[in-house]
Amino acid sequence: MTLRLPRRALPALAALLLALPAGCSAPAGQRAPVAPASRPPLAERVAAGTSPALEGFYDQRIDWAPCPDQGDADQDEPVVQCARLKVPLDYADPGGRTVEVAVARVPAADPGGRIGSLLLNPGGPGGSGVGMARWRWRGFAALHDRYDLVGFDPRGAGDTTPVHCLDDRTRDEWTRTDDPAYEHGRTLADACAARYADLLPHLGTRDSARDMDVLRGALGERKLDFLGLSYGTYLGALYAEEFPDRTGRLVLDGAVERSTDLLRLNGEQAVAMEAEFRAFATDCAAAAADAAAGAGAGTDADRCPFGDDPATAPNRLADFLDGLKDHPLTASDGRTLTAALGWAGVLDVLSDGGRSWQRLRGALEPALAHGAADDLLKLADGANGRTEEGNYVTAADAFAAIHCADAPMAPTAREVAETLAELAAKAPLTTRHDPAATLFLPDCRPWPYRSPEQPHTVTAPGSAPILVIGSTGDPVTPYSWAQRLAAGLPHGVLLTRDGDGHTAYDKSGCVRDAVTAFLVDGRMPDAGARCPSD
Repeated sequence: MTLRLPRRALPALAALLLALPAGCSAPAGQRAPVAPASRPPLAERVAAGTSPALEGFYDQRIDWAPCPDQGDADQDEPVVQCARLKVPLDYADPGGRTVEVAVARVPAADPGGRIGSLLLNPGGPGGSGVGMARWRWRGFAALHDRYDLVGFDPRGAGDTTPVHCLDDRTRDEWTRTDDPAYEHGRTLADACAARYADLLPHLGTRDSARDMDVLRGALGERKLDFLGLSYGTYLGALYAEEFPDRTGRLVLDGAVERSTDLLRLNGEQAVAMEAEFRAFATDCAAAAADAAAGAGAGTDADRCPFGDDPATAPNRLADFLDGLKDHPLTASDGRTLTAALGWAGVLDVLSDGGRSWQRLRGALEPALAHGAADDLLKLADGANGRTEEGNYVTAADAFAAIHCADAPMAPTAREVAETLAELAAKAPLTTRHDPAATLFLPDCRPWPYRSPEQPHTVTAPGSAPILVIGSTGDPVTPYSWAQRLAAGLPHGVLLTRDGDGHTAYDKSGCVRDAVTAFLVDGRMPDAGARCPSD
């Protein structure tokens, strides 16, 4: 998800805080400005019960420097700074091997009104927080006025102990195969075990949450302020569970919650995606029917590549994508568009909701009408993390490595059969190509490491109030997940966006205003508050 939001004006609160007389405190719910160089005593930055062996990690000073390959930045642009944070590989053995976490920050635009550091996570799992801070900070301009925006790469992702298990040629085959007998899970698990056996047990979200607390301490913050999107909400939730007394203002947008096993969660996600798939195809056909009724045959732009009958359009689109298994298309570069690749590209674009429907329609039209595969193959490459040069980003393997470090998966045959029956009834189109692949995405059954994590409701008693945001038509993190996460937190407040597409911050000015009011002013939305989409 790419955020391209306009820079918002500095809230009037800034002027109020800057005008406070010396020795006065900020009004209730607001925070007085904090000088960037301020650094509370170590005892205030270390969580209660922390091993003395960890204190050196909390007390380290971060060596900030301009990020490499930044080039000559415009004089009006802030200089993004990069650094490395040292943390223990195994928190049970803090005196043992260490690893370095990649970190980036954009200093607050208004140093005099600076509140502190706001940590960001873009989701995934496997997304780069460093990349989010470096290239997407403008999407959080209203927060950048008052906060240093800080991103870090969770373990296994980006430049923090990156895992790259499959070579590019093998992953090409892995992503395009339509053979159900092809052992996807075993192929990836064996490759990861061969290269990273010592690392795999330490890539879980709980470890990254502990890294986040060390980062908080090294940044000189007493409390953690955090904005997490998608998987980043699970990272924030586990942080609150681990360090409830260290929570400041946490915003969790597009909630992931793990009160049930990955098998069931994948099934719930498939049902939500089915609804988006049907809505897209139906809308395309209805628009074509309206155009034809109003102006004869209509123009090429008015035509829908899978017909003008809303009742049959979803099935026709699914039939085309499934048909690529027996009748794949060849792209101009000689690569093959298989059913697996076609479905990957379509579902990835649908995750962004209705605002991306026209782009998806534009990629499907040449494929259905002329057998031209290039546009749809490009969407599949984006979904799979394949660059134009044919290389794969680390997020492709980090997704599985982090998931499997978080969630043991050993379902019984009965559980699998029950879930498959539910998918056949509730998501028959988007899952019929390979229903087992939907349930086991990623397939952690052959993984060489068995995580001790178990499905549970995160409660985080003693935490500060936490803002949870859910979208009613989110096809990636269903709205019910946000409801369950907020309900499980004693101090959780749910803000609802009415609309489709994954996450809400980039799709609703109302949501952005609410998030800014909470993070900057400490004003939590009323319980039951709702926002429209833009």
